[in-house]
Amino acid sequence: MNYLVQHKTIYEYSKPVSICQNEARLRPRNFEKQQCSLSKLEINPKPSDIRQREDFFGNRVTYFAIDQPHTVLTVTSSSEVEVAAISANKEKSKSPKWDEVAKRMRSDLQEDILEARQYTLNSPMVMRTRELQAYAERSFAEGRPVVEAVHDLMERIHRDFTYDPHFTTLATPLSDVLKHRRGVCQDFAHLAIGCLRAQGLAAKYISGYLETLPPPGQEKLVGADASHAWFSVYVPDSGWLDFDPTNNQMPMDQHITLAWGRDYSDVTPLKGIIFGGGKHELKVQVNVENLSAEKSIGT
Repeated sequence: MNYLVQHKTIYEYSKPVSICQNEARLRPRNFEKQQCSLSKLEINPKPSDIRQREDFFGNRVTYFAIDQPHTVLTVTSSSEVEVAAISANKEKSKSPKWDEVAKRMRSDLQEDILEARQYTLNSPMVMRTRELQAYAERSFAEGRPVVEAVHDLMERIHRDFTYDPHFTTLATPLSDVLKHRRGVCQDFAHLAIGCLRAQGLAAKYISGYLETLPPPGQEKLVGADASHAWFSVYVPDSGWLDFDPTNNQMPMDQHITLAWGRDYSDVTPLKGIIFGGGKHELKVQVNVENLSAEKSIGT
């Protein structure tokens, strides 16, 4: 599936910002399931310094600095992405037992497992707790195939928790999400990751996009899409498998991967420091659409 993704971020300040330095993770990743053929980043005001790099997790990062006074900062990312239409599911009954996987994550010295082991540890926004372990245990009966167990955990989160964009902020702890059973896609991804790590499994946070469709008979509103988040679990000898608890599905070719890391703090789309500015207002507009043969940001 081919997509055109446009992500526009606008900061409006009550007082002039004299200088700012920022990092943007707004260029989709290239990997076996996805290829980003073209990506453009437009920044206004024009940066005095701009550089490209890859971070520790292999995400594409753009650093930029602006040294002229401004009251509005606009960052627009436009990307063309092809996502492979591969099977989202593997035979649940044929996947290894979850407790055997957890044991291998602790002791196996295989290169891929050693690399994945970092995702079994605590991270800034996801701490393993007894409460998370207790919630996870219902899905992880002894000897249960790992894919089947993770799929069950995903279904339970989807069933037990209410999507509520007004309940949480970036600072809301997972304990509150678990207690009140409310949150957004970021919270549900963090929750699942915490549950899996509490069981000794490796799980990482995925940020990206998901195309939304308008109600029947209505036209899609430009900018009405949003960033999305899901999680991935590592299965030895099979690799990483993605799960989307918000929508209760294993992503196929409608999920566009932007970046991944231990949790949201590793993949924040846009962050930085400013001098001045006073109060600010943030606006984000995202549009994801299927690419036609005639539509391209390169023409």
